[in-house]
Amino acid sequence: MEGVGWIAAIIIGGLAGWLAGKLMDARFGVLLNIVLGIVGSVVTTAILAQFHVELAGGRFGYFITGFLGACLLIFVARLVRR
Repeated sequence: MEGVGWIAAIIIGGLAGWLAGKLMDARFGVLLNIVLGIVGSVVTTAILAQFHVELAGGRFGYFITGFLGACLLIFVARLVRR
């Protein structure tokens, strides 16, 4: 995946994390949403790389992987809390 800058990664990751939090009705703060978006993107990219799957590069691909990864991390966090 084509890299994005640090500032763009924070903004895009924050948007992806915020949207995932809204979709999954997570009650996390804004800072945690940003972290979930960024970490989610890294995790999802690593998982998809194991299956030789690549999404569109650039900012759109980063947003999609961040959103999917944040949803995955929210799901796992809910499992751990129980």
